Amino acid sequence: MVTEDYQKLAPKIPHQPGVYKFIDKSDTIIYVGKAKNLKKRLSSYFGAKKHQAFKTRTMVKNADHFEYIVVDTEHDALLLENTLIKRLQPRYNVNLKDGKSYTYICVKKERFPRVFFTRKVIRDGSIYFGPYTSKFKAKQLMEVVRKLFQLRTCSFNLSESNIAAGKFKVCLEYHIKNCKGPCEGRETEESYNSKIDQLKNILKGQVKPVKDYLKEQMAAQVEALQFEAAQMTKERLSYLEEYHSKSSVVSHTVKDLDVFSILNQEDYAYINYLKIINGALINSDTVELKKNLNDNQKDLMSFGVQFLRDKFNSIAPEIVSPFRVDLLDETVVQTIPQRGEKKKLLELAQKNLTYFALQKKREILNKKNKQTSAERILKTLQSDLQMEKLPFHIECFDNSNIQGTHPVASCVVFKNAKPSKKDYRKYNIKTVVGPDDFASMEEVVSRRYKRLLTDEEPLPDLVIIDGGKGQLSSAHRIFRDLGIENKVTLIGIAKRLEEIYFPTDPIPIYINKKSESLKLIQHARNEAHRFAINFHRDQRSKNFTRSELLDIPGIGAKTVEKLLKAFGSVKKIKETSENELIDVVGKSVTQKIKTYFS
Repeated sequence: MVTEDYQKLAPKIPHQPGVYKFIDKSDTIIYVGKAKNLKKRLSSYFGAKKHQAFKTRTMVKNADHFEYIVVDTEHDALLLENTLIKRLQPRYNVNLKDGKSYTYICVKKERFPRVFFTRKVIRDGSIYFGPYTSKFKAKQLMEVVRKLFQLRTCSFNLSESNIAAGKFKVCLEYHIKNCKGPCEGRETEESYNSKIDQLKNILKGQVKPVKDYLKEQMAAQVEALQFEAAQMTKERLSYLEEYHSKSSVVSHTVKDLDVFSILNQEDYAYINYLKIINGALINSDTVELKKNLNDNQKDLMSFGVQFLRDKFNSIAPEIVSPFRVDLLDETVVQTIPQRGEKKKLLELAQKNLTYFALQKKREILNKKNKQTSAERILKTLQSDLQMEKLPFHIECFDNSNIQGTHPVASCVVFKNAKPSKKDYRKYNIKTVVGPDDFASMEEVVSRRYKRLLTDEEPLPDLVIIDGGKGQLSSAHRIFRDLGIENKVTLIGIAKRLEEIYFPTDPIPIYINKKSESLKLIQHARNEAHRFAINFHRDQRSKNFTRSELLDIPGIGAKTVEKLLKAFGSVKKIKETSENELIDVVGKSVTQKIKTYFS
């Protein structure tokens, strides 16, 4: 027991900073914590139990023993705790609810670098900007980049030797002036890389250096009397200024900083992040933390701040937050504003959190309403059909054939009032000759439920037969033979008046046309009909495309393909002379073809 372990080790635990780990019987680390004073912190778990949270008591109860690591400073403890949590992801530590895959803009490490969107970060020396939580904003940014700089979009290997050998030709992008043709050596590497440097400035949110670059370029073009080129550069500069004026400029006095705000609720905490560069808001994100043992707001904020700064590769020298937090980088300035521009930024972050939390509540309510809707429909259906249990699992059968040819059947499955398409089944009718819907239904129902019983899989609560009394009686005979007559409710639906039949009752029941339960039965019937028709159409198509040549003994699919490619149709093959056939498929195959058709 961990308590006994503590009593043995208590005299030896130092009054120094460190990290401690609680470990269960299977030697799995279930919690990692940091402490300014290890002795005091660990004694708090085994002292006044009445004052501990239920989650903490549960964690201590599940722990078998603990270990601790002594470090020099509280900052070292914070760093080690952060590393261990990321690597081990212990059960009782904060659980980050962040399953999204965000967009990055990649500047590829290669000669004449490409710039493109990606969701995967590959450590190959390429530079990644982001992640961008809004794909729309990222696209807007890429549009700016493409209009300002004529960069290549091809994926050719533009090595010096390949360009010198003339392996590539300029494409349409060059002719419409979206690229300067580095693939044919029409743009130097130095010129291209200068544009990449300015592109990086834009992606970092630093617009002023790019404006200066474009102004210098325009002045040089005017001096060289390249007035058309200068006009194009002027248009690009105007476009950049227009884009910059539309971006969220916060203040001309605020420079680079990160803004964080927290909303602490019972089971979850939400942290909003605003990334400000040169006074412009260039990115925003909100993370959701599921609280386990860490109910302390300061600890939650420290975790969130560090995670978000790592995620967005932030090197901002200042953070704005509602209270001081523990940071791995002690050189970062922490500001708790009381008024002014930074206070407004903090209020903006708080407003984002409020909207985020409301959206989460709305999503939860929508899920509950959907669940309630399904339950209501199934309860109505249970009442209408006077069933003993809720028809959670429904199956519906339908046949399809044209005058007895290619007879097929379908079985569709509904679970919780919704189609479960992975459970759909389709059947080729094997034992019935001619258009006999009753016998076909008997065969497919028998095959379906014999298989379920053999595999010991659960039976449905309700089975719907698309058809009148005849098909229903066929299915009922199988139910009796298999001994499931009293285990599954069986009904048939006649299309003319939407009458619902039971096997042993000659008089149908009529469900209100506007009833949700009838709509569910109709949905299942229509889905079974659609699935059967599609399968029947596929089978017909397969038969129609099958060549008569495959019926010739000793001729396979590849030979048939060769013959049809050479002569076009079976009719022409029949009319072709022996010599022409021999030239294509040889003497032996020609003899077989001529023998078959004669």
